[in-house]
Amino acid sequence: MDKEELLHQAREIAAEALKNDFRSDDSPMLGHADAVAAIVKDEIGLDEDSQAAVFLHEAVRFHPETDISGFPKEIRVIVEGLDRISRIRPRDTRLEAENYKKLIVQYSKDPRVTVIKIADRLEVMRKLSIFPHSKREQKILETVMLYIPLAHQLGLYNIKSEMENIYLKYAEPESYRQITRKLKEGEKTRKRLSEEFISPLEKKLSDAGIRYKLKVRTKSAYSIFKKMQTQGVPFEGVYDVFAMRFIIDCEPDRKLEQDLCWKVYSYVTEEYEPDTSRLRDWLSNPKPNGYESLHITVKNKQGEFLEVQIRTSRMDAIAESGLASHWSYKGIKGDSTLTSWLSSVRYRLEHPFDTKPEDVPQPPSNEIFVYTPAGELRILPVGATVLDFAFNIHTMLGCRCTGGRVNGKTVSIRNRLHTGDVVEIQSSKSQRPSPDWLNWVVSAKARAKIKVEIDSELRKRAAEGRELLQRRLKNWKMTLQDDRLYDIMHFLKYSSVISFMAAISSGYVDVNDIKTYILYPEMLVVRPEREEKKEEPRHDWKPSEEILVINARNVRGLEYRMAACCNPKYGDEVFGFVTRTEGIKIHREDCPNAARMKSLYPYRVQKVAWQEKG
Repeated sequence: MDKEELLHQAREIAAEALKNDFRSDDSPMLGHADAVAAIVKDEIGLDEDSQAAVFLHEAVRFHPETDISGFPKEIRVIVEGLDRISRIRPRDTRLEAENYKKLIVQYSKDPRVTVIKIADRLEVMRKLSIFPHSKREQKILETVMLYIPLAHQLGLYNIKSEMENIYLKYAEPESYRQITRKLKEGEKTRKRLSEEFISPLEKKLSDAGIRYKLKVRTKSAYSIFKKMQTQGVPFEGVYDVFAMRFIIDCEPDRKLEQDLCWKVYSYVTEEYEPDTSRLRDWLSNPKPNGYESLHITVKNKQGEFLEVQIRTSRMDAIAESGLASHWSYKGIKGDSTLTSWLSSVRYRLEHPFDTKPEDVPQPPSNEIFVYTPAGELRILPVGATVLDFAFNIHTMLGCRCTGGRVNGKTVSIRNRLHTGDVVEIQSSKSQRPSPDWLNWVVSAKARAKIKVEIDSELRKRAAEGRELLQRRLKNWKMTLQDDRLYDIMHFLKYSSVISFMAAISSGYVDVNDIKTYILYPEMLVVRPEREEKKEEPRHDWKPSEEILVINARNVRGLEYRMAACCNPKYGDEVFGFVTRTEGIKIHREDCPNAARMKSLYPYRVQKVAWQEKG
């Protein structure tokens, strides 16, 4: 099947699928597809595959059961990307524009997806009057926050400018009417000024052998509006409503180009009074994006200010559609990975026959985009878990997180998330972060908050342990010198006073044992022969053979609690540890404290088993 036949078949499928679908003004929905396909073909210059994808997307969007399996995979990938973008429902585009912009690009596995979506949005803006007021407001907001910046960066300047003007027409109707009226009134004046401007320069430039083209560039209504806002001036106060642009025709030799630009500059400033404070020299120091040009503002004999731009044809081509990203030129901040990918998209559009299939640029893949149940978009690193998501929402929610529901299914806090997931966090007031959590998160925010919470909890327990020990020492009428304290810590394998005192508070170290170590310091001595052989201290212990069956309720009147240090869950391999004051604590077998407890207090270890769920 050739390209033309494939395109015809795609339109036939759309016509059949959409035969009973109409827009807000009762016009056929197929008309929207026809108009978008025309923009894609005539105004952007994409191929038949892209045009076919437009028709198939509209068919699938309204009728998901539409069978498009007979079309090439390349077209189906474009359709899938367009379909996923069409399902995005921003809760507040103004607040999350950057995230939604990245999501649009990530859904564009084929670079043409983003461009087709921009064409789609242009057609919507052209027909904005047919939409109800509420939909119209949402669409113009999305356009100015998402699609205009994307069109700008891709170099689709005509489309960008048109969408900006339509936005202004509906968002600021009075300003739009005022600016367009004044632009129309000033057409004759601008023509007269341009003729008067070049007249005294023509002979000088001709005698100097400088070949050039003079282009009169008029700012769009939207650009004038933005300048009036940022500078706080009326229409008449915008100096560069229009600019004279010299485009010099010469060989692409940098030194020659710069010399000719400065020569034209000297002729202009000899004839007209320059405002030196407004000189912008991007010849000597090109912008980081490669933009080169001379910008000056001069005053004519009537005292009117004119902006003059001087550049060569090579510089003009780069500034308009080549290496220089207009995104950076206008000072709009963008993610570097996103910018790089969009630049490669732009290259493919400009060189459609130079790109091999294996060289097709892929969107950034180091981020995922997930939603709250309310539709709020959150951006996380690839590999992020439910726990990362909880901390992204709020620190307290992260600290109390016990699991979640992803797309309606209950999952653990360790469950990894994927773009498009809808995540609901489950929490408990009794939940506390544990060191294991650091192995289950990938985001810097979550790791930092977990460390802070663990440290805070440790210090709190350490203070409680220190108070308990001091109270017991007072009752015993005993003192504990620092050197003896460090001997006991070393013997029990604690590396810091804080962790040691916390262990006392948690019951891992029995204060009565500390009394014994104070009275019998010889117990703290490791036999030399064992030290020489680098053996681990041997402990002959046998755990109790009695098995305690546990479930969600107390069993046989015994009191037990789940240890906060390892947070065991039903099904984990566990053991019980008999504490002095808090009954039996249930620990996971891989608990960080398991080896120490079994080694030092084997007589307190209790076998336990989970009761089968009935």
